[in-house]
Order: sequence, then structure tokens, then C-alpha cells
Amino acid sequence: MFGKRGKGRRDAPPPPPFDPRSSFAVAPIPRPSGPPASSTPLADLLNRGGPGVTKDYVVLPRSLAEQMPLPWQQHAAHVLAEFYQTHQHLNWPQYRVLPSREERLVDLDEEQLAEVGYVVEMDNTGELVYRERTGRKVENPEQKKVLVTCLDPVVPRRDPGAPKPETTAVPMNVGPEPKWDVVPNKAHQELPPSFAPGTQPDDTPTPPRGISMPSAQQPSSSENSGPLPAQNGTGPQEFGPTGEPIERPYRPDR
Repeated sequence: MFGKRGKGRRDAPPPPPFDPRSSFAVAPIPRPSGPPASSTPLADLLNRGGPGVTKDYVVLPRSLAEQMPLPWQQHAAHVLAEFYQTHQHLNWPQYRVLPSREERLVDLDEEQLAEVGYVVEMDNTGELVYRERTGRKVENPEQKKVLVTCLDPVVPRRDPGAPKPETTAVPMNVGPEPKWDVVPNKAHQELPPSFAPGTQPDDTPTPPRGISMPSAQQPSSSENSGPLPAQNGTGPQEFGPTGEPIERPYRPDR
């Protein structure tokens, strides 16, 4: 009793004074006010609608899902793995997903009507009547909306093993070809009729090839009554489209 333990107790500090608040219970943890958490959170989210959400299916474009950040892909991979493991015993069919949009029945052509299973005909009064495949008449076709296939705006997924598509030139916005006005040759139009190429006056005899006209019968330079003889004596002088004489090399007749 009177050993070291007694000395230690005498050296211990005195206890703290009594606090009356310690006799009451601890206050509860504050919790957010509102309805309790739902037991069907996925159904609540899908009931709000969204891109690719229908009454029976939820479509996620694979190209967009594979472009998400890596943490999101890791969580999605774990969730899908659990989903497939739970329902792998079912006989899964092959699904065929077609991009579609809602259109009014009166705005479709014959091919689109045949695709959705409707036909249009004209009655005795000249009005268009829309019928189903069973023959039942469609009431208020202006308000009837159906799903028609359309082009998919989402970029499809490209197979890594598939060859890369060939690069094609980008079409350019080029205007129409210019139209050039044909300017007539004024030098050819100003020539007198007797000097025009390919013309021959009726009253001037044409000398035979290789024989030159006598000096007495040759027309003077002042009179434009016929073609001038060539300098080498092989025939009449020829003129080009500009009105100037054409010089040809002299070739003796064999």
C-alpha cells in the first residue's frame, strides 16, 4: 500500500471539473431532408428519356462509349461484366439496330410507306386513304407518326483490323466555266472581196499550174480584180487570215 503506487497516485494531476452537458445524449448526425433513396434508380433515370432510350431497349453507340475517359470505361466494363455473368444463361437473339426518326404518315412516299407497313390509295371522292397491311383504314393520318429509317449522325465504329479508308479529294466549290466572247478578225473582214482567201473572180481566168501569166494580162497593183500571181510562178498568190500573202518555197514540177 505504501509503495511506489501510492506515490504515483499522489503525483497525478487532478481530474477536470464536472461539465453538466456531458450528462445529456449526443446530438444526432444531420441528414439531408427529402424523400428516401429509390430502390430502382436505373428505372427512374431511364424513365426520364434520353438519346437511344426506348420503351424496351437502351442503345449505346459503341464508337462513343469507347471514346469516354478511361475511369468511365473501367467502371462500365465491371458493370457490364456483372450483367452478362448474371444473364448469360438466357438465349440471346441477334439484335439489328437501325437509326430511325419520327415522321408524319402523310409526309412519306410509297417506299417509306411500304417500309413501315402502310399503303395509300384514292377513294371514289378523290381523297387519299391510308390503310394498314390488314386493310384497316387509318383515322387522322395527319396526326399519325411512325418510325422511318434515316442516316445515322453518329460516327460508326471502325474495326482496328480493317484497312483504312482511302483518302479522297475534298470537293471544291468551283463556279461555272467562263464564257469567252469570240472577237471577229477585223483584218480579214477589211480585205476586199478579190483578196479574200478562197475566193476567185468569175471574169479572171486562172492560169494553169506552172505557167505564169504574161505581163500584159497581169492586173496592176491598183486594180483589185483578182488574185496576184506567186513570185515563183507556181500559181496564184495565197493570203492568210490577216490579209498578208503567204510565201511558199519554190518546187519545180516533175
